[in-house]
Amino acid sequence: MSLKITVRPDAATAPYEQLREQIADQARSGALPVGYRLPTVRGLADDLGLAANTVAKAYRALETDGVIETRGRNGTFVAAAGDAAVREAAAAASAYAQRVRRLGLDRTAAEAAVGEALRAAYEE
Repeated sequence: MSLKITVRPDAATAPYEQLREQIADQARSGALPVGYRLPTVRGLADDLGLAANTVAKAYRALETDGVIETRGRNGTFVAAAGDAAVREAAAAASAYAQRVRRLGLDRTAAEAAVGEALRAAYEE
């Protein structure tokens, strides 16, 4: 198994986002198993003909999302994303619930807003 990435410069989606999305999809599908060592930022940038900053931005976003983890000089690896993703989603849901309550929305309005946001996100 290996990392398979195709970045289309003419696509409407930014190259770093194409990279982030493809790595995340491969990690979540199991095509890249937990513990798989990703190429270095410079190595992947060279392979794809991208700027190192573009790859670094994608890696930072993936790390924030819990999809990958950096182990210092040992490299960057696919993380056990499921647990991290669930924890982050729970934290975001809690923050949202507290915020809408402070804004004075009732539960029905708050749930409707979430439903609309989820519909929009998943119908892209």
